[in-house]
Amino acid sequence: MELRFYYDVVCPYAFLASRRIDALAAQYGAKVTWVPILLGGLFRSHRSPDVPASVMSPPRARLNLLDIFRSGERAGVRLQMPADHPRRTVAAMRLILSAPAERQKAVAQDLFSAYWERGEDVRSAEVLGAVAARHGLDVGAIESPAVKQALFDTTAEAFGRGVFGVPTIAVGDRLHWGQDRLHFVEAALGGPAVAPALPVAPTPGGGHIRFFHDFASPYSYLAAQRVEAVAAAAGATLEWVPILLGGLFRAIGTPDVPLLTLSRARQAWVGRDLEDWAAWWNIPFSFPKHFPLRSVLPLRVALASPAATRPLYRAYWAEGQPIDDPACCQAVLDAAGFDGAALLARTAEPAIKQQLIENTAAAQAAGACGVPTFEVTSPGQAPLLVWGQDRLDLVMDAARGLRPEGE
Repeated sequence: MELRFYYDVVCPYAFLASRRIDALAAQYGAKVTWVPILLGGLFRSHRSPDVPASVMSPPRARLNLLDIFRSGERAGVRLQMPADHPRRTVAAMRLILSAPAERQKAVAQDLFSAYWERGEDVRSAEVLGAVAARHGLDVGAIESPAVKQALFDTTAEAFGRGVFGVPTIAVGDRLHWGQDRLHFVEAALGGPAVAPALPVAPTPGGGHIRFFHDFASPYSYLAAQRVEAVAAAAGATLEWVPILLGGLFRAIGTPDVPLLTLSRARQAWVGRDLEDWAAWWNIPFSFPKHFPLRSVLPLRVALASPAATRPLYRAYWAEGQPIDDPACCQAVLDAAGFDGAALLARTAEPAIKQQLIENTAAAQAAGACGVPTFEVTSPGQAPLLVWGQDRLDLVMDAARGLRPEGE
């Protein structure tokens, strides 16, 4: 089987993926074809910003930057991000394509290392000349019309396949975006298809996890089905904190429904990614026709009775029931063994309404940019904020007292 690995050396996550993809494929007898593309050109084709961080809310930009360095550390790499990142890599990507096919990967690896490990400026003629010399290339070939066209062609190929970012690994017709989705690539090659069960810690570790969530988010649903096992494995206590995601978004300058602002290609990927995670964790999932959800009512129910949280999540994200409708919400609660009418009556209490406002403000004060967000504390350490259900491994480690360097 052939994997196509789309990359640009400007991306730190592509660099991290480049260090693992060949060995992973080799375990299953697969071949990797490295496909250099121009990420900025791909963004423009999708009418996306050239610099995604430039349109992020400040909290998201901060967490995005932290995640880059955390990901590097967890991969055993101390990333050297230049102050003026992202740097233009058009000349560097052309240099890769100027090499014979059998040498392009080696040139790419050298340029990745230059950008992310050696702190070199890959825009520099001197740096490019040194890389070219090490690989027996003529640096002047980057101005060749054929080389320029080759980079245009690979970028156009990626766009045509639905690639919207890097690293993207194509396995047949399926696209997997991100160095943190390589376990899905492995599953497609015949590797494990379900996550291993997490052991329960023999003794409490003293950690505490505050789980900010909203029924409106599918990734929050996935996290809600997994977070108790993560807390148990870390020996940590767990606090469920319902927040109004729309209120948080409005406070920090994010669209109310970010999914609807994405390119069609990325929206399609999100749907597949949700299905992949649900399968990986063996969680029932079906994207509801009733979307987006007005989640104020179920959130207030969750505040009145935290035990109702998971049945409400399942009703919406596994069964497609419109839990923002009072009649439906009551029926779900009754079926789960609660007094639905009594809980709905409590949602009108001023204290419940105020608690939702305060929870949302607390999430903003903590630095959250969305849900699921986890604020993790452990004895003698400051709170650590983690965003995303795909970072539950970091949540578990942090609750055990294992922190990223410098945090």
